[in-house]
Amino acid sequence: MPKTSMKGKIVFITGASAGIGAATAMAFAAEGARLLLAARRSGKLAETAAQALELGAEAVHSFHLDVRNRNAVQRAIDELLPEWAEIDVLVNNAGLSRGLDKLYTGKPEDWDEMIDTNVKGLLYVTRAVVPGMVVRGRGHVINLGSMAGEIVYPNGAVYCGSKAAARAISDGLREDVLGTPVRVTSIDPGLVETEFSQVRFHGDAGRAAKVYQGLTPLTGEDIADAIVWAATRPGHVNIARISLSSIDQANTLLLHREE
Repeated sequence: MPKTSMKGKIVFITGASAGIGAATAMAFAAEGARLLLAARRSGKLAETAAQALELGAEAVHSFHLDVRNRNAVQRAIDELLPEWAEIDVLVNNAGLSRGLDKLYTGKPEDWDEMIDTNVKGLLYVTRAVVPGMVVRGRGHVINLGSMAGEIVYPNGAVYCGSKAAARAISDGLREDVLGTPVRVTSIDPGLVETEFSQVRFHGDAGRAAKVYQGLTPLTGEDIADAIVWAATRPGHVNIARISLSSIDQANTLLLHREE
């Protein structure tokens, strides 16, 4: 069965400056897509954009965006030049975890950042982009979920809750666009070695490294490969959810580590 070509398609990726977002940009670049890249770190984003062009992206347009700012999100979409306005694929990748604390000792500012980014940011970008997809009669929304949205792990209640919300939002959006050609996919990884743990531990590289000690985690490229695979299925095929983990992880609670 022929796959859907990404050549010349406009792919909008949030959180594209590093990790899974940057890897996804490279993977779509190799398919000849036109890339809309957004993130908070403009310097890192510029590096991603340059690399994507080298790897074969037809064109790249990058811009600073904090998905937590609803007005900024809507303005960014409204002000896109006509040649960039008809987004074919939205990858809602921007997300983070802060802290690893018991709920009753957690920092409310960490909760706010996770919920504002992982839930409200996801909603803001989706609300700004999907109406155009429905009107044009084409489009694909790919949300970055997590295995944590299915099984809660100790000290991760708020992060896991935010990813459970993302899972429900993906399922609800799929129901809401039923009857249109718009597709909705949730990509739910287990442990992926990116900057994720350094962000969680507020830059503590030593503590972050211990998360992946003794096991082989997934990479950003592994997740990007799954995203591109879902996006390139024939138009009548909707991959609702992909859950993937390292061979050393059974679920969020059970890991195999070499001594």
